[in-house]
Amino acid sequence: MASGDEPTQGEEPALADNVALALRTRNIIAQTEPDLRRALERYVTGYTLYRLTPAAARRWKCRYRLMFSLGYFDGQSAAEAYGRALIAAIDAQAHDSAGQQEC
Repeated sequence: MASGDEPTQGEEPALADNVALALRTRNIIAQTEPDLRRALERYVTGYTLYRLTPAAARRWKCRYRLMFSLGYFDGQSAAEAYGRALIAAIDAQAHDSAGQQEC
């Protein structure tokens, strides 16, 4: 029996506080899964989002895994996985831009 704090099967957990804060510090106000997906698609050319099986979710302690060229990013919700990947993509682009300015 689920407690009132746990998401039901049909609803996704809220975006993790640390992910939401990291997105805000990068001037990303998107918080919903579709908005975060669209934002990520402006930074990367392709990615794959997996909804993990119950056994895999127990093993890796997450429900979603997003993979692209920078690695893989886990989340309890699709929005969280998109958010974590978006943070990495923004940081990688900033790092690449800083490296080009030094040349």
